[in-house]
Amino acid sequence: MGKLSELLNLARSRSVALSRPYQGELTPQEAGEILQLAPGTKLVDVRTRAEWDWVGRVPGAVEIEWNQYPGGVRNPHFLAELQRQVDPEALVMFLCRSGVRSIGAATLASEAGYNNCYNILEGFEGDKDANGHRGHIGGWRKAGLPWIQG
Repeated sequence: MGKLSELLNLARSRSVALSRPYQGELTPQEAGEILQLAPGTKLVDVRTRAEWDWVGRVPGAVEIEWNQYPGGVRNPHFLAELQRQVDPEALVMFLCRSGVRSIGAATLASEAGYNNCYNILEGFEGDKDANGHRGHIGGWRKAGLPWIQG
């Protein structure tokens, strides 16, 4: 079994354990490896425009807000934007700030016929520390994966 298969099987086992309706749950490190191993994989960043501008961006990510900024209202065009930008046959990984909004995005995409959806655990910034701040515990950025400021 190749490295890609190992990573996807591990992600699927996590998804089953959590009763998720999509293919799997990936750590940021695993998602980074998959981007290297599987050309054509799409990383969909579902954070807000403000988060992309102020916190940082993942180079090459497809950016589609799950919740709109300002106001935090669900983006009614999310699925249409996804369908316009991402092939339903692609391996698709969803990323948000902490790994919660991306669960909703991966679920909706799976329900809409995307059969190879994965959530990135910990998100871009990871969990809150003892002081309630993000960016110090886990996440894409903390893992040293590619990102740029604004």
